[in-house]
Amino acid sequence: MKKLLTYLLMAAFAYPATSANISNDPGLAPYVYPENSAKKLDKPAYLPDGLTYLALSDDGKRVVKFDTRTGKEVETVMDVTNTREVTISSIESFQLSPDGKKLLVGRESKPIYRRSSMAKFYVYEIRTRLLHPLSEKFEYQREPLFSPDGRMIAFVGSDNNIHLHKIDYGTEVDVTTDGKIDAVINGVPDWVYEEEFTTSSSMSWSPDNLTLCYIKYNESEVPAYSFTMYEGTCEPMTQYALYPGKFTYKYPVAGEPNSKVSVHSYDVDNRKTKNLDIPAPNVEYIPRIAYAGSPDRLIVATLNRAQTRMELFSMNPRSNVAKSLLVEEEKAWLEPCTYENLTFNADNFVVLSARSGYVHAYQYTYAGALTRTITKGDFDVLAYYGSDARGNHYVQSTATGAINRVVSRIDIKGVMTNITPDNGSASAWFTPTKNFYVVNYSNAKQPPVYTLRTTADNKDVRVLEDNKAVAGKYASAPKREFITVNTNEGNSINAYMVKPANFDSSRRYPVIMTQYSGPGSQQVLDTWAIDWMQYAAMQGYIVICADGRGTGGRGRAWETVVYKNLGYYETIDQQAVARWAASQPYIDGSKIGICGWSYGGYETLMCVSTPSTPFAAAVAIAPVTDWRYYDTIYAERYMLTPQENEDGYNSSAPISAVRNLSVPLLMVHGTADDNVHFMNTVQYTSALQSTGKWCDLFIYPNMNHSIYGCGARLSVYSRMLAYFNSHLR
Repeated sequence: MKKLLTYLLMAAFAYPATSANISNDPGLAPYVYPENSAKKLDKPAYLPDGLTYLALSDDGKRVVKFDTRTGKEVETVMDVTNTREVTISSIESFQLSPDGKKLLVGRESKPIYRRSSMAKFYVYEIRTRLLHPLSEKFEYQREPLFSPDGRMIAFVGSDNNIHLHKIDYGTEVDVTTDGKIDAVINGVPDWVYEEEFTTSSSMSWSPDNLTLCYIKYNESEVPAYSFTMYEGTCEPMTQYALYPGKFTYKYPVAGEPNSKVSVHSYDVDNRKTKNLDIPAPNVEYIPRIAYAGSPDRLIVATLNRAQTRMELFSMNPRSNVAKSLLVEEEKAWLEPCTYENLTFNADNFVVLSARSGYVHAYQYTYAGALTRTITKGDFDVLAYYGSDARGNHYVQSTATGAINRVVSRIDIKGVMTNITPDNGSASAWFTPTKNFYVVNYSNAKQPPVYTLRTTADNKDVRVLEDNKAVAGKYASAPKREFITVNTNEGNSINAYMVKPANFDSSRRYPVIMTQYSGPGSQQVLDTWAIDWMQYAAMQGYIVICADGRGTGGRGRAWETVVYKNLGYYETIDQQAVARWAASQPYIDGSKIGICGWSYGGYETLMCVSTPSTPFAAAVAIAPVTDWRYYDTIYAERYMLTPQENEDGYNSSAPISAVRNLSVPLLMVHGTADDNVHFMNTVQYTSALQSTGKWCDLFIYPNMNHSIYGCGARLSVYSRMLAYFNSHLR
């Protein structure tokens, strides 16, 4: 009887086989990575006066100095065909020493995780043209860091220890010796710090070059996680041709032990290390350390495990005396920008804080006294760019609306003036002396344009990149229309809609809703974005994206309503938008699908796991299926630990609601996803099986969370659109 019941349940959930295309859609290729990419410029290596900068030649063989104003080549600083002692064939990256006399060049880089990599580094002395390896002991190095005088470089070797290369003497000194794989890491973060605190280096030099401070990560008690590696066909690993291998690393899931972190100093003269005592209990995390203008002032940012309290300490590494500078505390989580985007000046520091209900910039003395509230109002500051000699401050914010990004100047009297258009999305970078700045501006109809301007009068100097070729390529592609959806609960939700180019209001179209929905995120922005959405619209779909409660740009009350209860309000809002869409005369309410990647995949599962879901089909890519499977820093930031919030974890887990799944579901995942482990999908499909249900599944062997390379991105979206064609047409 039990077997018969299971069979009947499975049969009831079965869907007819499809004759959909089983190959990649070549027409989609121009609309997905990498073919859809506009040209992007990164901030160059400016010389201290900002009048010139260094850049790598297109062939990777020269480091060239250019005039900032004109963009004309001034001189070749390094040529790989004209070096002494050591010869290399090309350069991948470079750093200019603070004294301007040396280059640190890297090549043959190898990625580690999202932000980290290792490479073969070489030191080049510009005057003598001498080139030599950074290390004779280690073939590859991580996070090399020049001393302020440019005479030493600290780096981390493959032994998890910090080493010091003294350029003048050609010697290499061990700063630490206790590093051990899967146990102790010195000077660079562990996986979870790198992923969730957006950092790749944990070292800082004193201004007088006498002391190097660093964070030590003892991950001995952090549980190890392993996943299987296969030979595969995209960059095949032939060593696993017959027997799969495995990749193992330390990954703390919610509620499990984190690395034990401590701060240390190294005295260059006497070659001794010292533990720096932080006079505070309940310090779980140290997301940042940095010297602030004086050798007796190391700033240490600390967090409690719940990430609701930050305390900044000013520490004297020589005397080991510390004093508290600032405490920031919230009932929900602290905005990560509070501790990740600290700015330290010679006689003050600037912190971004949401204490008013919106993120704003505040200036403090090193005695801990608030001296200026730089910005204020019902908008969020997203980036603080610093100040100039005239006392002006520069920020990026949502001052003109949540879907916009505007760059503004705040003068000494506190008057805020926008120096980029009110609508659209602008960001900026500035030269060291703030004599020039570059604006990156785009909107939904215009690809990114990079323009050099003078700071004194905001006059355009020259256009660095206009992406005209991209604009022409996608001139006929459907454009996003921004709308506001008012829900029955009284919430106004920002959204956009992409309609077919030949839209006919007398027809009824199927809909694909796409979203991310994660705390603080935003997808509905007036910025340039060409992706599968435009192609789907060209194929007869209306695509809708909505930023419900929990997303960013609209203040703390809107964002933190999801605290300790992820997936609840997000689902209410996504379903409300779907029901609004179904009420429109040009939309077929019975043919609305939903999709998302990562948190968006999680929210996709939540949206189709309620008894009265308005969706007819779903595609979840690399989804979290239970926050107990995800890392400590992210999961606990919004949910606390499972021990503290068991009910919240249960109600927020799609895996707990599989019985409510009643629509066709495609799950997509990379087997080597180090971020959202493939186990999430395996456990979810197992729960479906035990409930007498199933889903469709497509896996990408050896692919990580981004699923790219060897045409994988085209494959993902081809499979997704084919799935919607099968169930929404």
